[in-house]
Amino acid sequence: MKIILTTLNSRFTHSSIGLRYLYANMQELQEESQILEFSINDAIQTIAEDILVHTPEIVGIGTYIWNASEVKELIHIIKKVSPQTTVVLGGPEVTYEPYRVNYDEADFIIKGEGDIAFYELCKDILKQTSPKDKILKMSMPTLKELQLPYQYYTDDDIKNRYIYVEVSRGCPFECEFCLSSMDEKVRAFHLDEVLREFQKLWERGARNFKFVDRTFNLNMKTANRILDFFLEKEPPYFAHFEVIPDHFPDSIKNKIALFPDGALQLEIGIQTLNPVIAKNVSRVLKLDKINENVGFLETKTHAHIHLDLIVGLPGESLESFGKNLDTLVALSSCEIQIGILKKLSGTYIKRHDIEFAMVYSDIPPYDILSNSELSFMDIQIMKRFARFWDLTYNSGNFKQSIKLLWRDESVYENFYAFSAWIYQQTNSTWKISLQRLGELLFTYLTEVKTVDKETVSLTMLEDMMKLKGRAVPVYLKAYANMFTINAKKGSSGFNKRQS
Repeated sequence: MKIILTTLNSRFTHSSIGLRYLYANMQELQEESQILEFSINDAIQTIAEDILVHTPEIVGIGTYIWNASEVKELIHIIKKVSPQTTVVLGGPEVTYEPYRVNYDEADFIIKGEGDIAFYELCKDILKQTSPKDKILKMSMPTLKELQLPYQYYTDDDIKNRYIYVEVSRGCPFECEFCLSSMDEKVRAFHLDEVLREFQKLWERGARNFKFVDRTFNLNMKTANRILDFFLEKEPPYFAHFEVIPDHFPDSIKNKIALFPDGALQLEIGIQTLNPVIAKNVSRVLKLDKINENVGFLETKTHAHIHLDLIVGLPGESLESFGKNLDTLVALSSCEIQIGILKKLSGTYIKRHDIEFAMVYSDIPPYDILSNSELSFMDIQIMKRFARFWDLTYNSGNFKQSIKLLWRDESVYENFYAFSAWIYQQTNSTWKISLQRLGELLFTYLTEVKTVDKETVSLTMLEDMMKLKGRAVPVYLKAYANMFTINAKKGSSGFNKRQS
């Protein structure tokens, strides 16, 4: 193969839609091209070996925030072992400057959407008429003229990985921390053609569809047709959409309410509920609509909701963040993902650097280290807070028992204290088993919060024993005889036995 298209995904279950777009638009060079996908957990030298065994003339690498450092190492090895191989980089991580990872060893960098540009560059390289400039800034291609990539998902992809799809690119909003705010406008693919490709994927057995559109519910006609595509199908299936929280007209609400349990996941970027902070980062914030729509999704649908909050936004204190978290937990029982602000090259968040003393790491993923409101120690504490929140609240393993931490008090203040206590016991945020985590929660609730042991035990048993096949933890065995399995309800039917 003369041309290898490759990237390092963040995990094995992910697949690269970007590589497949490049491959789909290689025209006469497609027969000489091949996709090779890896993950960031693979050994870099082994990846280089698997690429170079094909003796390619060109290697194109998709570069993202999650693989930026690994890509640098991969380029270094390829150029050391096979200096005649031309290395071309593309993707979000190299589209905007400054580059905080040194990619000097790459031969070419394509800035922007490379669906057509990569093909054109490969033609020039193979003809030995390469451009003189190393960095090539490309104009956006017309989406309706692109060859679609979906036939190039393999049967193995369909069986074992998420299938990434899209019906549009771009975002109309100007949130300063997001690369999508750099796009000039939202552009759409030809919907009929896209739906035909989705149908072919379905007929091949695809059931996990993750839409990468930044604002799925922006265009009502398109959104309704996509939802209809799935509603006409026989479950089980899974569809993931990123949506804006303040735009759910009745036509969309009515359809979302029809999806069965486990079929629909909606990711909603709240980021902050503080109007002053939202204005700082040019974010549209309609609190009444957020409350109304999240409340509807919580009570009237079976959709799995995933809300996002960000720590470190310019001007936002821990007290303000805490109020955001308290409000969301009161509003919804869904997953709340807590992220740490990142400074992505090219984004307008940089305009706050002086006023709010924003200090970021120049090592991926470019997390904030401190600002005028949060010290470095504060950020470190909140990173641990976010990790323990994932392990306990978001995991679903302690759905009711975790609420014993706060009861009618502040969620943020009580979980802050709990996460600090866990870290004191473990000195780690990783490799904590479920058994150990449960034991820590039990100890904290009964000894620090002085909640009655029977209340804690029965609540934790209700949570932890819902999954069929789990053994009763040692610290709960004294209360296990108070439970029995309701055979009619199956694995989720643990109930208290009447004493």
